[in-house]
Formats: sequence, C-alpha cells, structure tokens
Amino acid sequence: MRRIKALSAGVLALGMLGASASHADIVIATAGPMTGQYASFGAQMKAGAEQAVADINAAGGVLGQKLVLEIGDDACDPKQAVAVANQMVNKGVVFMAGHFCSGSSIPASSVYEEEGILQISPASTNPKLTDEGGDNVFRVCGRDDQQGDVAGDYIAKVVKAKRVAIIHDKDTYGQGLADATKARLNDTHGIQEGSGRLR
Repeated sequence: MRRIKALSAGVLALGMLGASASHADIVIATAGPMTGQYASFGAQMKAGAEQAVADINAAGGVLGQKLVLEIGDDACDPKQAVAVANQMVNKGVVFMAGHFCSGSSIPASSVYEEEGILQISPASTNPKLTDEGGDNVFRVCGRDDQQGDVAGDYIAKVVKAKRVAIIHDKDTYGQGLADATKARLNDTHGIQEGSGRLR
C-alpha cells in the first residue's frame, strides 16, 4: 500500500509540474544497455520509449505539456548506471523508465530515491530492487524468487529429477535466479545441495 501511495504521489507530481509550468517541457528518461552484450534489449527500450513519447505528444502531451525523452547507456554496468543516474538528475529528469539489468537498477535506484525521481524498471527481476529500494522504485516484471519457485516446481514435478545441476553466469540476474530455484528445490521438494560445484 505504501508503494502504491508513493506511485500515485509521483504521478500527481508529474501532473502538478505540467499544470504549474505552462510552457515547460516534462523531461523523462529511459536507460539501459545501449551498448554491450545486451544492446539488443537497449535498442528495444529506446524504440519503445521514443514511440510512446511521440504518441503522447501527438495527443497533446501531459496536461498540455510536451514530453522530452533522454536516453542513457549503462551497458549493464553498475558504475556506469550510477553515472547515468546522476546525469539524469542534472538534466532535470522526473521519471526514469529503467534500468534493464538488476545490477544497474539497484545501485542507480539510490540516486533516484535521494532525488525523488520515480523509477520503474521493465526487466530488473532481482528482489533486492524493490525490497531494499525506496518508495519511488517499482518494476513491471516478475521477481527472481517467483521465477525460482516456478522453475523449482517444474523440475521436481514435471521433470521429476532427483539430481539437479544449476548453472548460471554469476551476474546479478543469474545468481538471484539460481539461488531462488535452489531454495525452492531444497525447502519444498527435498532435493538437497551436494558437495560438487562447477567453477
């Protein structure tokens, strides 16, 4: 409920901004991996945001004010994500649709929280983002612990595996999903972790 109230307050603040500054633009942003191994996802985020802004502006904007879109490239790198977040603060951004990778969204969220910028991630699934983030931090995708439950149940009930190897790439997303799946297998289905570990 607290987060819903915070989201409502953020939307209201955007509306008040438009109403009080009759000739001002409303600056929003999206940030993600515009370069690097996940650049294809960044390109989708950029294209979607650009089209949304074009459609909204063509329909009259927000309370008569035009949206201006800023694009940030964090390359799914935590340090670069914080730098991007600070750049967006300096540009007067009031809403961030991003970041993509959990490893970027989590550290960047501290900047947005401090500055009162509304952040909604389209893809960051690590539970820490919203568990540890402020009241202005949201996501529109499932959490790793939810995905892990589904994966664990499928492995145990459908595959009916007795021996399971969980392999991940050691990034924030992979680690979170692997841990959640392992916990589900351990706690719910009695499939315990062995001594073997691949490195």
